[in-house]
Formats: sequence, structure tokens, C-alpha cells
Amino acid sequence: MAKRDYYETLGVAKNASEDDIKKAYRKLAMKHHPDRNQGDDAKKSEEKFKEAKEAYEMLTDPQKRAAYDQYGHAGVDPNMGRGAGGPGAEGFGGFAEAFGDIFGDIFGGAAAGGQRRGGGQQVFRGSDLSYAMEITLEEAAHGKETQIRIPSYETCETCKGSGAKPGTSPKTCSTCHGQGTVHMRQGFFSIQQTCPHCHGTGKIIPEPCTTCSGQGRIKKNKTLEVKIPAGINEGMRIRSSGNGEPGTNGGPAGDLYIEIRIKQHEIFERDGDDLHCTVPVGLTTAALGGEIEVPTLGGKAEIELPEGTQHGKTFRLRGKGIKGVRSSYPGDLYCHVSVETPIKLTEHQRKLLKELDESFRKSGDRHSPNAKTWTDRVKDLFK
Repeated sequence: MAKRDYYETLGVAKNASEDDIKKAYRKLAMKHHPDRNQGDDAKKSEEKFKEAKEAYEMLTDPQKRAAYDQYGHAGVDPNMGRGAGGPGAEGFGGFAEAFGDIFGDIFGGAAAGGQRRGGGQQVFRGSDLSYAMEITLEEAAHGKETQIRIPSYETCETCKGSGAKPGTSPKTCSTCHGQGTVHMRQGFFSIQQTCPHCHGTGKIIPEPCTTCSGQGRIKKNKTLEVKIPAGINEGMRIRSSGNGEPGTNGGPAGDLYIEIRIKQHEIFERDGDDLHCTVPVGLTTAALGGEIEVPTLGGKAEIELPEGTQHGKTFRLRGKGIKGVRSSYPGDLYCHVSVETPIKLTEHQRKLLKELDESFRKSGDRHSPNAKTWTDRVKDLFK
């Protein structure tokens, strides 16, 4: 039976681009995939799948396509004395590549989690590292420059990075023949995966270096300069590009993420860009009013207490908070008044307080308006 024209098989014009050919093949591959066609239609779908695969292989190879355009099927059929090889067993690697390309587009990348180098070995990006750094509230507000020590890797001096014992050398993996990947055949399909013997390196080390245990590198610590930006907050991360774990087979290194933890402050509590603090005030100062001094992250400030200031009164100092890393203006400082009851009184002080209390009672409720209101509510509750 004569073969159909490859362009007709894929449903594309003879001047179709490689992208057009790929799209057409993807559509046919999904339609006639054996897993999607069972029962009576399985054999027919498998034949169409193979036919589309053969057409794709030929038309996406520039040399094969040129030969086909000039001589037709005779230009690419090895049994007819010409061309660049047919789609038989020797061409199965091309199908695997095309098949991987199609499903890589569908599922968003290589299933093995790495890329392939020109030599066939798989290249893996190094893992990211996390480092928890604890800083003070003052350092978070004003920023700082500091140093940290993190684990790193250096080339082993004993084996010069080969991983092999001096006097020996790595051998090409006999399982994958140095490719770093193997094909697992399951019926009609071939699945590419990392070689289980060399783990994608393409090499086997018969006698590992005793210094690095065959890794070709040894673990050491390195010092990094870190700049903490002013206004950074709890839980934020600073990214240090390329300072994570090194990649495999020449792959890029991962990144280092410095996670910020802020120590609990003795006076202030942070709420976004705002600060809160509790200010203890003596009983007489709260009653008579006056000026009190309060701390801020930038020094000291003063608050004018009005006469009769009650416990829990809040005073707002604008701009005395923290300017966040993404903020245009600093937050505010909220000072919450805590009126203190005197303790450890002397007999004289007790006498004076009793005289003061007697004076308050004689004056009625005008000195304690909140107490009168509360007493009235209690009476209403038990009526």
C-alpha cells in the first residue's frame, strides 16, 4: 500500500513552518493516542498515530524534509538507496524527542525536573536554601549591614573535582552510555528518565576519592555580606541570588532566602508601620495633669497630659512609628496611659489619702462621673 503524502497526513501546506507542523502533529497525537482509543478503534488509531509520528519526524528534520521535497518517499527511505533514514528502530530516538516535546508543551517542562546539555547529560538547578536571621526592632526600623556564614561547597583539592581516587578516573556509565538518561519501553511507548546507576551524570566512579567520597566537592562555610533594608518587617525575605546549593552537571546554583525574625521589644509592639507602647502614669499626675516624657525609636518625646486623664487614654504621636520598605511616610506611635495605684504606703500617706477620700465623698459624684454612671447601670440591672 502506497504511503500517504506527509503534508497530507498532517493536514498542512508544503510551505508550512515548523511551528505549524508541530501544532498539527500535537492535535493528531492527542486525537489518535492509543490510551484514548480502546476497543474496535484501537488498531486503526494506532496506525494513524504511527503515520502522524513518521510524518512529523521527517518534516521537522531540515535534511530529511529537503530530501523528501525533492525525491518524495524515495528520498527518505533507506531501503530505496537514498536519504537520511526511515522511522524504524534506529529512528525511535527521534520519536522520543518529538513525543517528549509534545507532552513537554502540555505538562509544562521536562518530567525529570532538569534540562539536557549538548552531551546528553541532564543538568539540574541547585536547591534553594533558607536562613533565619533574628534582628532587633531598632535594626528593622533603621536597617543594617551585617555578615552571615552559610554552608557552601568547594572543588575537592585531592581529586581536582573528578570525584575519583587519585590515579584513577571516572568511567562512562554502561547503562546509559554517558547520556545520563535511559528509555524505559512499555509496549509502544518509550519513557525517558534519569539513569538510576549514574543519577544523570553519565559517569561511574569505580574508586571514589576518600576526601570527598566521590562527590568532587567538599562542604565548607562562606561569609556573605547582607544589607537589611530599613523598615523590613517580620516574615519578609531577602533573596541572595546564586548562593543556594550548587547545581548538578554544571547546572545553575539555587538561591538563598534570608527570612527575617524580629526580637520582642521591651517597650514597643509593632503593628505594620505603627508602634504601640504602654506609659505608666502616677495617680496624682493623671489627676493634676502635666508633661510626661515618652520614648520613641528616634529618641524622646513629650506628651501634655490634661487634668483628669483616665486609665487607658491613648495619645497619638504622628510620624514616630516606622517607615516600611514600601511606604512613603512613617507610621505613628500610640501611647496608652496606664494609671498606677500607689503601693507600700506610709501611715502618713494613708492618713492623707483617707482625708482626700472623705473630701471627695462630701463633694458628691462630680469627681467620679464614670463611677456614678456604672452604679446607675448596676441598679437598673437588678430592678
